[in-house]
Amino acid sequence: MAAFVSWPSAPLTESLVKRALSNLPVPIVTSLPGAHEYSKLLQWSTYDAIDHDLTNRSPDHVLSSSYTIRKALIRKHYLARCIHSYLTKHLDTCLKDAVPRTWDLEISYADELDEMWSDQLWDLGNELDSSSQWWILKPGMADRGMGIRLFNSKDSLYQIFEDFEEDSEDEDHPTTDTSIVISQLRHFVVQEYIPCPLLLDPNEKSLSGSIIQTFEKLQGHKFHLRAYFVASGALKLFMYDRVLALFAAVPYVNPTKREDSNDDAPGNIDLTPHLTNSSLQFDRGDEDVRLLDELSGCHILSGDDRGSRVLFTPEDIEDLKVQMGAVLAETFKAAVEMPIYFQPLPNAFELYGVDFLVSHNMAPSGFNSLGNSADFQVKLLEINSEPAIELTGRRLHDILEDLFVAIEQVAVLPFFGQEDILNAEGLVPRHLRKCLDTKVRGFGGW
Repeated sequence: MAAFVSWPSAPLTESLVKRALSNLPVPIVTSLPGAHEYSKLLQWSTYDAIDHDLTNRSPDHVLSSSYTIRKALIRKHYLARCIHSYLTKHLDTCLKDAVPRTWDLEISYADELDEMWSDQLWDLGNELDSSSQWWILKPGMADRGMGIRLFNSKDSLYQIFEDFEEDSEDEDHPTTDTSIVISQLRHFVVQEYIPCPLLLDPNEKSLSGSIIQTFEKLQGHKFHLRAYFVASGALKLFMYDRVLALFAAVPYVNPTKREDSNDDAPGNIDLTPHLTNSSLQFDRGDEDVRLLDELSGCHILSGDDRGSRVLFTPEDIEDLKVQMGAVLAETFKAAVEMPIYFQPLPNAFELYGVDFLVSHNMAPSGFNSLGNSADFQVKLLEINSEPAIELTGRRLHDILEDLFVAIEQVAVLPFFGQEDILNAEGLVPRHLRKCLDTKVRGFGGW
């Protein structure tokens, strides 16, 4: 038996993997051994370092930390198509409330938009012509906030792509932290911008839980939730319930142009109150990262609730966690129905970092599709493979150690015949919640 561990660009992940494996009597190797050198081989490594052919040829002897084919989940444009297809066949799915309206497009030059308005972007064009709704543009294969832009008209979207072209052509052109090269990223998605996000102030309470900011000084910040999910075999899905909340650096305002911008630059929108990616806030350390549970007791600062001083409760937090688990389970069901782009394997597992936004319904009417209070609704933003866990920060490092031990318990130990660590009733480790347990038939007969 042996474990191949290789994370050359993610030393924190490598250290967490090795720490999780430290209690197993399995030697860790840094280069792939021969196919028959060990009776059992674990490949807990980056996607590119894994021998995927070996994974597919030796399901009884090799376990790998990534599915070979999973574009339907981790590429934004594939995910949009996957969910759209699922929604047309499953009208009562919870995804109908949990995914922003989305269009995907393939574009290399701004001029191509002219033809798209009369074809695949016809509906979006009508929306832009008839309302003041804001929309968000995201590259299909970029991460960490790269290429994200806001717009509310055809002209502003055209200007955004023209700016991308200029940045691509002029290497000396000063670019922003979110600039991209459009010739390298032709796939994009356009999503409805959620107009009423739940707003809280991360500075209301100290990390120990004491109140440090009076109500009058509170300022609502936008945030998104990062939940870690573990998919194992074909197919179980677990959610790690210690969810992160990542806040924007400045208080939230409705989308507006920069004060120093002009009418000739309709795409020049100040993104600072809207982008919650911690990778864009290295200078702030981890001060904008909280555990969702730490926000219990904070005042809700969005909508009419600010005036009534309503608190964010443990019940609200639990409801959001239930929603996240249900939404991602349904998303995996959708992906399974697109076997060309998602093929779960019995001898593989994978960690995903999943981002959600919380929408605050200003006029709730009864219950959502899960039968819960409709005050807050999670919105699935994206699914990330090999998530940048280092952005969690030093303060919350312990939860990462706990997460990787949990991954080992549900996905790795059974492979090495050590599944007895889970009791006979099949309970999962602390902080893991089973969201999905189904059987997917594969081409190999398993």
